Amino acid sequence: MASRIDSLEGQLANANARADAATSAAASAAQSAAQSASVAAAAKETVTQQAAKAPPVQVAWKGAPEFKGDNGWSFKPRGRLQLDAGGVDAPSGLDETSSNHLGVSTELRRAYLGFDGTMPGGFGYRFEVDLANSSVAINDMYLTYRVNPKITLALGNQKPNTGLEDQTSDLFTSFMERAAFTGAFGFERRVGLNAQYLGKDVVLQGGVFSDDPNSLNSDYDKSWSVDGRAVYMPKLAGGTLHLGGSVHWRTLNDSITTVTYQSRPFVHTTDLRLLSGGVTGATNELGLGLEAAWIKGRFHASGESYWQKVRRTGFADPTFNGGYAEVGYMLTHDETAYKNGVFERIRPHDGFDKGGLGAVQLNVRYDWLNLNDAGIVGGREQTAGISAIWMPTDYVRFILNYGHIWVKDSPVLVNGTDGTYGVDSMGMRAQFDF
Repeated sequence: MASRIDSLEGQLANANARADAATSAAASAAQSAAQSASVAAAAKETVTQQAAKAPPVQVAWKGAPEFKGDNGWSFKPRGRLQLDAGGVDAPSGLDETSSNHLGVSTELRRAYLGFDGTMPGGFGYRFEVDLANSSVAINDMYLTYRVNPKITLALGNQKPNTGLEDQTSDLFTSFMERAAFTGAFGFERRVGLNAQYLGKDVVLQGGVFSDDPNSLNSDYDKSWSVDGRAVYMPKLAGGTLHLGGSVHWRTLNDSITTVTYQSRPFVHTTDLRLLSGGVTGATNELGLGLEAAWIKGRFHASGESYWQKVRRTGFADPTFNGGYAEVGYMLTHDETAYKNGVFERIRPHDGFDKGGLGAVQLNVRYDWLNLNDAGIVGGREQTAGISAIWMPTDYVRFILNYGHIWVKDSPVLVNGTDGTYGVDSMGMRAQFDF
């Protein structure tokens, strides 16, 4: 019996030992599992924190995708295509060279590609080139800096501070081409530094400019200009009144001895210039512009007049003048768009994308240009024009316009003697942008 008891006690001791070992192993396993869970939780928290710190990218659609990060970066591709067809009918009897420019022709008026956006620190950028005419020409190419919500600086190739229609994008003009004086007086983008103040009802712009990028490739071209513009745009009679003026002073620094002012007949599809005046011995230009408009709902009225005086040595200083007066009305239930001193994009209430017709606008205009003064006979013209614009969506536009031009003292003569006659001009445009 005693032997049996001793055996049972031994077995019990072994069982207790094994139980203690199992308990210890279980505790160790539980501790390891707890440590693993803690490590996993810490890793998950780290990943969550890193994901929270990663800048989210927001994508908006404004004709093309616009990418924005919360650190100040943004990027948006941009572009436009304008395909024109136009015809010019003038009296018979023009010389053979001039007659070759008459009739119907087509043109890839603009084919822009580029991008713009913002950078941290208040900086912005835009780069855009024109690929029309089988060449590459720099259009907008500049860096901006936003000093504060009202003041912005821009450095690079950009528009100087000209008038209302020239400052309005060619995407939103009421005719295929801007007023005759804008082309005749050489309004173009130039490399320079510009500043803009944008208040509640005031726009002030001023800058110093050299020349366009192609001209700057020649080291003998040292011309430069100072250009300024001021606009007052208060609310009046339920609409917006626009009153403005601009000044342009340019010195040629003897790099150009002759400047030529000339104009096409209402469309760009022809190279014929019915008006052309050359000024020899030119030393500088002084341009003064006045602009006015009133915009209310479907209706708008606008007008400008611009005087260009050329100082020269050995001759009298001529002063040329041009301008226009225009009224327009939306035939559909849409509104003319205006903001910050320029006309903007009209957005149809019932576009094709919403199952509607889109927006339709009708415009009439009187345009004039006088290049006769101080012994220079470049010609005079008056144009009566009408245009119809159909905008099926925000980013697609079709334009049909017609103009009758009364020409006097034109250097392009009929039968070699007559510089006074009438010309008919018609054009059509299809465009889209993004």
